[in-house]
Amino acid sequence: MTINILAITVSNDSTFSGFLLLGFSNRPQLETPLFVLILIVYFLSFLGNGTIILLSWMDPRLHTPMYFFLSNLSFMDLCLTTCTVPQTLANLQGRVKTITYGGCCVLLAVMAYDRYAAVCRPLHYLAIVHPQLCLWLVLTAWFTGFGNSVLQTALTMILPLCGRNQLDHFFCEVPVMLKLSCADTSFNQAELFTVSVFFLVVPLSLILLSYGHITRAVLKIKSAQGRQKAFGTCGSHLMVVVIFFGTLISMYLQPPSSYSQDVNKSIALFYTLVTPLLNPLIYTLRNKEVKGALRRLLRVTMDSRRS
Repeated sequence: MTINILAITVSNDSTFSGFLLLGFSNRPQLETPLFVLILIVYFLSFLGNGTIILLSWMDPRLHTPMYFFLSNLSFMDLCLTTCTVPQTLANLQGRVKTITYGGCCVLLAVMAYDRYAAVCRPLHYLAIVHPQLCLWLVLTAWFTGFGNSVLQTALTMILPLCGRNQLDHFFCEVPVMLKLSCADTSFNQAELFTVSVFFLVVPLSLILLSYGHITRAVLKIKSAQGRQKAFGTCGSHLMVVVIFFGTLISMYLQPPSSYSQDVNKSIALFYTLVTPLLNPLIYTLRNKEVKGALRRLLRVTMDSRRS
């Protein structure tokens, strides 16, 4: 749903070498605090997601379907933040402002299916979520996300801009780009709405359905402490889901006339910064298996240095 455009040649013999991103230039007093905050969040997100990928790859005990999906989610988060954050940081501290970005939502729905199979049908878990299915689900997620990005980029790049190259945002995003066009964008808006429903509403519905089944399974647990622990885990997972999908839905499924760029900039910070930071904290780094894998990795590293 986002695009990466560094140079576009448009009609009326107008050639653009890039796009001027207004970002937060209307509030220059916020640029330095935002730079520091975004830099810290990006560093923590990179460290957390990178750790998940490293542990999932190096520790044989984490070679399970759940951590296979989680490592893919962490890699997606790294791609998402690395596409936007370094450029945003440069724009906040520099005079020349340009951008790049990319993203995907389907893996969250894949993870919800994985959790449904593990919680509701534990005895059949390895039979249901076998390696071939894991690979097929992940490839489907990546290829559908890539196909959507290519489609959105192509449809947006062919629009005539007629000398307009100032984006009231801190990165290039399709709804913002459509406002620059001097042509009728009804088809683009209808196509964007349809694709957004498929990539946002459908996965969110699957996630909520999966957690509905999980809730029924948890309610059958006789131990009050067990139920409390399970609900605590599911509640934190759902919090990330609501933040991620809620912010994207509010951005992509609202009527174009209701776009408020100040609000949209704040919303964009959530799905490009907050959720990539929360994912490793909530889904993985609190797990005993991951803590054990991290201790083993640190122990091996320390022993190798001593020897």
